[in-house]
Amino acid sequence: MQDQYDNKISTTSDAVRDAYISAVDRLLAADIGISEMFKVAVTAEPGFALGHAGLARALQFEGDMAGAKAAINRAHELAEKSVLQTREKSHINALWLMIEGKGPQAYKAIRAHVDEYPRDAVVAQTCSSVFGLIGFSGKPGREAEILAYTSKLLPHYGEDWWCLSQHAFSLCENGNQDMASTYIDRSMDLNPRNAHGAHVRSHIYYESGETQLGIDYLEDWLKPYDSSGYMHGHLSWHAALWALETGDTETMWRRVDADIAPGASDGLPINILTDTASILYRAELAGVAVSKDRWKAVSEYARQFFPSASLGFCDIHAALAHAMAGNGEELSKLIENPNPLTGDLVIPIAKAYRAIAENDWVSGVRLMSTAMSDHARLGGSRAQRDLLEFSLLGGLLKLGKDEEASRMLMMRRPVLMDSNALHGLASH
Repeated sequence: MQDQYDNKISTTSDAVRDAYISAVDRLLAADIGISEMFKVAVTAEPGFALGHAGLARALQFEGDMAGAKAAINRAHELAEKSVLQTREKSHINALWLMIEGKGPQAYKAIRAHVDEYPRDAVVAQTCSSVFGLIGFSGKPGREAEILAYTSKLLPHYGEDWWCLSQHAFSLCENGNQDMASTYIDRSMDLNPRNAHGAHVRSHIYYESGETQLGIDYLEDWLKPYDSSGYMHGHLSWHAALWALETGDTETMWRRVDADIAPGASDGLPINILTDTASILYRAELAGVAVSKDRWKAVSEYARQFFPSASLGFCDIHAALAHAMAGNGEELSKLIENPNPLTGDLVIPIAKAYRAIAENDWVSGVRLMSTAMSDHARLGGSRAQRDLLEFSLLGGLLKLGKDEEASRMLMMRRPVLMDSNALHGLASH
C-alpha cells in the first residue's frame, strides 16, 4: 500500500488507505473534515499508527492540543510495539517531538527525515510556510531559509499542487512576485479548491498592490469554502483588510463580526488573536472608531488562549490587545517574562503599544523603531508584520513628522505608498 506520494504505508486495507490519502489531501489543502477522515482510517484499523499520527496533526490544526497529544502518543505506542517501516517510525517520532513542544529536537528530526524522505509531505509541510518551524524559529534569515527549503523540495514533487503552492509562498515572501505568480497559477490549475493556494494568491495580490483584483478573487473563492475550514477566518482577514483600504468599513466590520473575531471564527487560536488585533488597530490607524469593548474581548481571548509568552508573533498581538484594552496586568507578564527567542523584540514592541495606548507618541515611536531592523524574526508574513510598520507610521504622523513617515514608507514598503490606508493615516 502507498499514499499519494508513493510512500509505503502499513495497512492491508484499501478503505484505510483511501481514507488516509483523502485525509492528507484535506490537511494539505486546509479543507474541511480533516480529523474526521483520519478518524475513519483509525476506526477501521485501530492499529494504523500513521493514521493516529495524521489525526494528531489535524487536531493540532484545530486547536485541540489535548486530543493531538493523545493521538500522537497512541501513534508512538503503536510504533514501538509494531513492525513498521523505518520511514513510518521516523515520521511518527518527528511529529511526536513537535506536538510535545520539543521545538529544537523536532526541527532537527524533521529536517533529517525530509532529507531522507523528501516526498513525505505530512512531515515536510511542518517547515514549509511562515507558520512552520522555520517560520517561528526566531532566527535571522528565516524567509531565505524557507525559500531554500521549498527549492530543495521542488524537484522531488514535479507538478504537485501542494509543493507548487508552498514554493510560491516562499518566493512571494522573498519579493519575487512574478515567479510566485507563475507557480501559484500552476498549483491552482491542479487544485482550484486548495485554501493554502488561495491564501498565497492573496498575498501576491497584496504585495503587488492589486487591491481590487484581491477583493474580487476572494469574494469569489470564499463563497463555496465552508466556514469550518481552518483557513476561512484568515482569508476573511485578507478580504477585510482590503475592504478597509478601499474605505468600505461596512464590509470590513461584517467580515470581522462574522468570520474573524473570537466567537465567530472556527480558525486556529493564533489566527483569531492575531487577525482580530491586527485588523482592529489597522482600522484605528485608518481613522475608524474601534470600541473599547472590542479590544477587551480580544484581550480576554489572549489571556485565555495565550496566558504566558509563547511565539513572538502571538506575543506582540497579545501585547497590542492588552495595551488597547487597558489590561496592564497581562501586558506586564509579556514584558517581564518574554520568550527568550524573541524577547529582545517583544519587550520594546509591548512597551511601545503601552505608550501608544497612553498617547505617549514620543516613547511609542522610539520603542517601535528598535524593532524595525529584523522583525521578520517574530514570524508571520510580510503582510501581517505591516502592522508594525503602520504602527510606527501612525506615531510619526501623530508627532507631525509627515515627511519622515512618507520617506520611511517609501523605503520599507513602497507598494503601500498609494493605498487608502496611508491616506487615512495622513488625515491625522
